[in-house]
Amino acid sequence: MKKTLLTLILASTFSYAASACTGITLSTTANEQIQARTIEWGHSDLNSKLIVSPRDHQYTATMPDQQQGLSWNSKYGFAGISVSDDRFIAEGLNEKGLSAGLFYFRNYGSLAKYDPKQTADNITDMDFVRWMLTQFETVAEVEAALGKIKIVTVYFDQQGNTSPTAHWRVSDKQGNSIVIEIMDHGKINIHKNTAKVLTNSPDYSWQVTNLNNYINLHPGISPPQKINGVEAQSFGVGSNFVGLPGDISPPSRFVRAAFYVNTAPVMENAQQAVSQAFHILNNFDIPIGSEFNNKSHIPDLPSATQWTSVIDQSNGLLFYKTMHNSTIKRVDLNQLDFTAKSEVKQKLDSGQFSFQEVSVNR
Repeated sequence: MKKTLLTLILASTFSYAASACTGITLSTTANEQIQARTIEWGHSDLNSKLIVSPRDHQYTATMPDQQQGLSWNSKYGFAGISVSDDRFIAEGLNEKGLSAGLFYFRNYGSLAKYDPKQTADNITDMDFVRWMLTQFETVAEVEAALGKIKIVTVYFDQQGNTSPTAHWRVSDKQGNSIVIEIMDHGKINIHKNTAKVLTNSPDYSWQVTNLNNYINLHPGISPPQKINGVEAQSFGVGSNFVGLPGDISPPSRFVRAAFYVNTAPVMENAQQAVSQAFHILNNFDIPIGSEFNNKSHIPDLPSATQWTSVIDQSNGLLFYKTMHNSTIKRVDLNQLDFTAKSEVKQKLDSGQFSFQEVSVNR
């Protein structure tokens, strides 16, 4: 396989976090399901595209040594956003309401060893989202099929070092949501996404346990109290959650995201939930340069958060905004032609900062 930008990224040895993705789940009183996330990479442009893939489309996974792996035909069409390579879907939604996305899992993900003599059931980790979206309607179906494939690394170098891998969030429109983590050389761990949050390393069980350190956090304002004769009172709103971690490390983002999801208002419809999801994720935008030790190496990008997506599973809608353009765009899967003969691939935006003039009436 030609070394794409992403494989070079995955094989890099930079000490900073290559991807600082933050995912949240919201729902409405009508049980409408919303999956939202950011995707970060501060080293270079991921050249993400909007991919629309039809039903009955032929796929073949390409192995790290360029052999062919698993081949399959898609049962369902989907819309998703790629990273680096048009085949590599980072987040997407299919026509049946199944949503899936990958999140960087540095130093913790550990896939089964690749065997070049047995590739017929192999897919790469970067193909996993596309495979799920094209094949399944529910989380239960995904779980039942995991034993039928072998997930291997997308790339290894001449020394045999494998690229870092991901863990995955998978949800259906019935409200079922899981996190899939492959550790210890191929052991598959499945967690119910009870926290309604996913970031990066460490593993999901650790992240959930870590929430015990923050049970003191509550929304609102701390009441006044007397301290050794001094009348002490809050400076303003938010004093009840002083200590909420504000750095961009995965554990801190997990806690912060869980807090904002837990304190979100009750939402009666999907439109409210989509809006709320974008507002929550605004807290996780990472300014370019903040993850670099040396300012002279900051790349020419407007943001480390390259795009933010919100998926309305119940109504078949994919929303997104990018580092170049904060205008929210909507893709309605109900209006897409999933009987087409080929995939549609288009840029998320023009790649240039843009704004809209506002006329003021006098």
